[in-house]
Amino acid sequence: MATGPNISERMNQRKVCVIIPTYNNHKTLRRVIDGVLLCTQNVIVVNDGSTDTTTTILASYPDITLVDIPQNQGKGNALREGFKKAKQLGYAYAITIDSDGQHFPDDIPVFLDAMEAEGKDILLIGSRNMNQDGVPKKSSFGNKFSNFWFWFETGITLEDTQSGYRLYPLEAIPKKFFTKKFEFEIEVIVRTAWNGVPVKNVPVKILYDPNERVTHFRPFKDFTRISILNTVLVFLLFVYIKPRNFFRSFKKKSLKEFFREDILASSDSNLKKALSIGLGVFCGIAPFWGFQTAVVISLAVLLRWNKLLAFTFSNISIPPMIPLVIFGSLKTGALFVEDTARFTLGSPITLEHIKNNVVQYLIGSFVLATAAAIIFGVGSYLLLSLSKKSE
Repeated sequence: MATGPNISERMNQRKVCVIIPTYNNHKTLRRVIDGVLLCTQNVIVVNDGSTDTTTTILASYPDITLVDIPQNQGKGNALREGFKKAKQLGYAYAITIDSDGQHFPDDIPVFLDAMEAEGKDILLIGSRNMNQDGVPKKSSFGNKFSNFWFWFETGITLEDTQSGYRLYPLEAIPKKFFTKKFEFEIEVIVRTAWNGVPVKNVPVKILYDPNERVTHFRPFKDFTRISILNTVLVFLLFVYIKPRNFFRSFKKKSLKEFFREDILASSDSNLKKALSIGLGVFCGIAPFWGFQTAVVISLAVLLRWNKLLAFTFSNISIPPMIPLVIFGSLKTGALFVEDTARFTLGSPITLEHIKNNVVQYLIGSFVLATAAAIIFGVGSYLLLSLSKKSE
């Protein structure tokens, strides 16, 4: 390991501090602080309403920065307060280390090496050996569970997403958060990845001493919170993040590139193109008012179909076509339920017709959407097949 002064200089140059959130870990707190101080004086301790001898211990370190929270608010809130203080003090990065003694402060250079090698903003998570002796089985299972959902929500595969030993790029993480408890550490890495910041693991050592370690994780309550958070994140992924990324990719390409790659999509089969067109028509006619773009792009991404073709044909319901779509939906619905919308094509057709005949409209809309999707899908497949033969 590099000597203390060298590490300290590197941390000063990169504007890196160490944040130690703590709550009733008086048995191990002093050892953690002393270990960190061997590497740097840039230390922020967040006392999250401890009721043991933590306050007395911290009083013996007058040179560290202390953030004192009178009443316990949760680890996530402690980290948020630590980030806020670090930014106020001018730091660009923060390494967080738990105060329960499971992490080794002499692994700090591992984070510095990886950060400097990347050369740009990056969020690093210490990867622990969860198979070593002494690691509780529930911790190993929880980590695998978290790893899966992080991959599902970001497409990034990690070996450890629950470790509290991390390096955060303070200006690249979100400015506001939803959570304040343990689930915060999931929210922050997912939403940072959504911002385009690389999230990677670095190997770190781990110590599980049942005689010293105190965990404040409440299996039922905190697992429930984490499950709710993942539900919200998955919803945001398909409703906002996927459509946002789609439009960002559109802006980055020239019109010629976009036409060649996303419309012609030489790597896509005629069947996939036809299915994409059918999907777009279905979503355009189906009653997904206000969410058609989000739905069609999310489904295209999930099914790995042609996103642009699906999006383009979803615009079958552009404003000039809306009266025809409403009329067709209501007339189709009349084949299955009593026709309460008695009007002709020459009559003014407005959204009021949907409001007053909602059941007829909904049934007709889905049936019409399905029929139109089949017609457009089959028709486009035949045309694509014929055009390929004529080449």
